[in-house]
Amino acid sequence: MINFIGRDIPDFLLKNGREAYQGKNYKDGTFLTKVGPRTVRREAPVDTKVVPSLKEALQQCNAHSGMTVSFHHHLRDGDYVVNLAMASIFEELGLKDITIAATSLGSAHDPVAEYIRQGKVVGIQTSGIRGKVGEVVSQGLLQTPAIIRSHGGRPRAIECGEVHIDIAILAAPTADCMGNCRGIGGKSDCGSLGYAMADAQYADYVIVVTDTLVDFPNYPPSVKAIDVDCVVVVDSIGNPKKIASAAARMTENPRDLMMAQNAAQIMAATPYFKDGFSFQTGVGGPTLAVNRFLAPQMQARNIHMGWAIGGICTSMVDMLKQGLVDQIIDVQDFDLGAVQSIHRTPGHFEMSASQYANPANKGAFVNCLDFVILAALEVDIHFNVNVLTGSDGVLRGAPGGHPDTAAGSKCCIIVTPLLRGRMATICEQVVTVTTPGDCVDVVVTDYGIAVNPLRPDLVACLDAAGIPHVPIQWLCEKAYQIVDRPEPLHWEDDVVAIVEARDGTILDVVRKLKPYSFD
Repeated sequence: MINFIGRDIPDFLLKNGREAYQGKNYKDGTFLTKVGPRTVRREAPVDTKVVPSLKEALQQCNAHSGMTVSFHHHLRDGDYVVNLAMASIFEELGLKDITIAATSLGSAHDPVAEYIRQGKVVGIQTSGIRGKVGEVVSQGLLQTPAIIRSHGGRPRAIECGEVHIDIAILAAPTADCMGNCRGIGGKSDCGSLGYAMADAQYADYVIVVTDTLVDFPNYPPSVKAIDVDCVVVVDSIGNPKKIASAAARMTENPRDLMMAQNAAQIMAATPYFKDGFSFQTGVGGPTLAVNRFLAPQMQARNIHMGWAIGGICTSMVDMLKQGLVDQIIDVQDFDLGAVQSIHRTPGHFEMSASQYANPANKGAFVNCLDFVILAALEVDIHFNVNVLTGSDGVLRGAPGGHPDTAAGSKCCIIVTPLLRGRMATICEQVVTVTTPGDCVDVVVTDYGIAVNPLRPDLVACLDAAGIPHVPIQWLCEKAYQIVDRPEPLHWEDDVVAIVEARDGTILDVVRKLKPYSFD
């Protein structure tokens, strides 16, 4: 079946109520039944839930072959807990046929690739899929297609029962003996634990893994003891220095700064740029740099930002401390400055991923956004965006909150260079669609600005402000004049990954690559 954005979705995937993507508003107003949180059990009172080892905790929590285990990724490339848990499940307990339902998987989790090769991990459900895990899935070595969901799509799927978590294994910088845990106060602080909250509420069993046991009660908790079955103390849950990636650092590249300044000028040209406006920015260099150009625009008009959301970096915390932003509502921290701010800086608060971006709840923050600034690996002439697969077709990225914020905001601006090396970023057709073009409003490149024809109101705003813009086809042709059109990728028929839209419909699929050299 050809879906709303022209992607061919195999018929065998459209069963048991699954549908192809039919536009960003297709599911609006439909009723979604929420499953009951957790299996209800009558528990005997205990003085402590601390157990000696992860193996014993898994045994107490009915670990079994064929189960689904979940993890969060707040420690990002510094996470140790996924690998510790997988080693215990396979090496100590000898289980098999495990599905991993993680908020994201990165290079820190490369050992999982070998378990996929061995057929021990048979399913992956995640937002991010990078490193060796992305390579083996792209090669077709996972027994079932990986399911890629946005950060809002994941809690939606958990809450409505599409994903059933047998055991949630949560890395916690601090926890008390009963399981109240927080993202601060230990030696492995990660800040917000917003991605862990739905898992804790809906999993059959919850194991908290910490390297800092603190006195009871550890309040106010991100995950409450009432949802926790066992607490395990280990030497280290991760390396917080690896939370920040190179992409999350403030750029000094003149090209990036030019694009960031143009994005800020576009924001200022719209009617949404007024006192109390709301905002989110991505963590790519040029998108993050927009923050530094917003302050002069705000000061010139004597306005301030009402609230900012999302993955938070130091630059947004600095704006909060300067009084330019009233509140930061935070689901994930992208650098240590943000980690050190949450719960300590007045006005900096934590929220769950469901509060952040779930399209099926009654008030996701993304649906109240005025602006979002996002990056892209590719954008095509239909404004579709790819942030998942590289130009070689290998899974090496993450939709994250990209599709959620693009769909929910009044003005979605993509900031990306026209070229990366010898590859065109603006192209005729992206390798994989992760954010559909009907959710994208403006594309800012170092060669020009393009406005989606679906937004004639924004065209008029830019014209009135004297901001030049060109058709996106012009940008594509300009890119191809410089680097030529890319050679087409060669795919087999097998589907290795399903990309869900945030509403659960199928946006795109990733097929198995024909024989390819993975270095």
